[in-house]
Amino acid sequence: MTSEERLALIRAGLSSRHARERRFRFYGLAAIAAALGAVVILFGMILAKGLPAFTQATLTLDVAFDPAIVKVEDKPQQREGQSPADYRQELLAWERKVTMLNWNRVVEEAVRAAAADTPLGTEADSRQLLSIVETNARFQLRDLFVADPSLLGKTVAVKMLASANADNWLKGNIDRSLPDAQQQLSAPARALADELREKGNIDFAFAWHIFTNTDSRSAPASAGLAGAFVGSLYMMLVVIVLAVPIGVMSAVYLEEFAPKNRFTDLIEVNINNLAAVPSIVFGLLGAAVFINYFRLPLSAPLVGGLVLTLMTLPTIIIATRSALRAVSPSLRQAALGLGASKTQTVFHHVLPVTYPGILTATIIGVAQALGETAPLLLIGMNAFVAQVPGTPLDQSTALPVQIYLWQGNENRNFFEARTSAAIIVLLGLMLTLNAIAIFLRTRLEKRA
Repeated sequence: MTSEERLALIRAGLSSRHARERRFRFYGLAAIAAALGAVVILFGMILAKGLPAFTQATLTLDVAFDPAIVKVEDKPQQREGQSPADYRQELLAWERKVTMLNWNRVVEEAVRAAAADTPLGTEADSRQLLSIVETNARFQLRDLFVADPSLLGKTVAVKMLASANADNWLKGNIDRSLPDAQQQLSAPARALADELREKGNIDFAFAWHIFTNTDSRSAPASAGLAGAFVGSLYMMLVVIVLAVPIGVMSAVYLEEFAPKNRFTDLIEVNINNLAAVPSIVFGLLGAAVFINYFRLPLSAPLVGGLVLTLMTLPTIIIATRSALRAVSPSLRQAALGLGASKTQTVFHHVLPVTYPGILTATIIGVAQALGETAPLLLIGMNAFVAQVPGTPLDQSTALPVQIYLWQGNENRNFFEARTSAAIIVLLGLMLTLNAIAIFLRTRLEKRA
């Protein structure tokens, strides 16, 4: 073979290798683009469905506290010489009487007055008028009167939520061409909602109550995430307090101090196996041990945090051990050569270098725990709890479970968007925690 032929053959081989390299790069970029496209589509769908739920139909009505309806004596005042207990009993008796008043009639008259210049205001019956207002409006007016009894005989402008069915109708979540039998509101109620919308009595305002209210079955339009949000924070606090120190210390011992024998090999194998165990198995374990054996309260964030701690420990241990292995052996040798003990070498020199890796492991573990649903269902955190937990021992739910419950609500037209809004809140919480952890990790890397 001549030199020219060999040169041509080499050039052909180079051209072939360069072509394969270009194809490999193209396939890699295509895979990245496809993955990013899927993420964009997913987030786009969630945002498209969830963002409208952050605005909700709100009525502004002139409410008349008519003495003919609000028939109650004056609010008691503490008399001289009256004990605080007696005054409290008298005040509670007055508040019970106020609660028993027909506040629905007050709401009905306010809606009827807003539509007084239209035939709908006189033709619609009480049920049709009240169907466009959220059912908790009567409690809102009652609380206003209890706080300020001087409202008796006055007319004041009050903002109150429209009902979930009225919100669906005004947002177009339900097909307006459907027959009356398939509509959520009666024909007069639908016409009244449109009329009040045109007059300006109904507008769309930001739904702050999503963040401040708890879940509600009697008043779905006012349902919020406050209870689930606080429950998730309590669980994450338990996970961080327990899983991080236990996981890090376990990894340090296994990697730096534990003798290499069959027992430690068995522990390592079990840790790796636990990292692959389905999360629902940890839920069964938590129900059997923490609830049935230790008798901890059902649906408590403490139990949820303990279950998620067990599930998170393998992830933190494995990631922390990987960070410890990545430390150069010369660092250990230099510390030992200068007279440092084994403990001083590990805790004064090796461990500080691994802080960014440990923080990364914590991010992964906490993010995984925050989004878990299956183990929480098995310990009863899918129970309906209409209050914000005051302590980790109080009954509560969690954000992933609340999303699961709302997704199964029978009023799909309303709660489908509300479910996507809850997913946005959950993702926002996860991104916030990750951002804080990444910021701390960056600071630690600069110090190292």
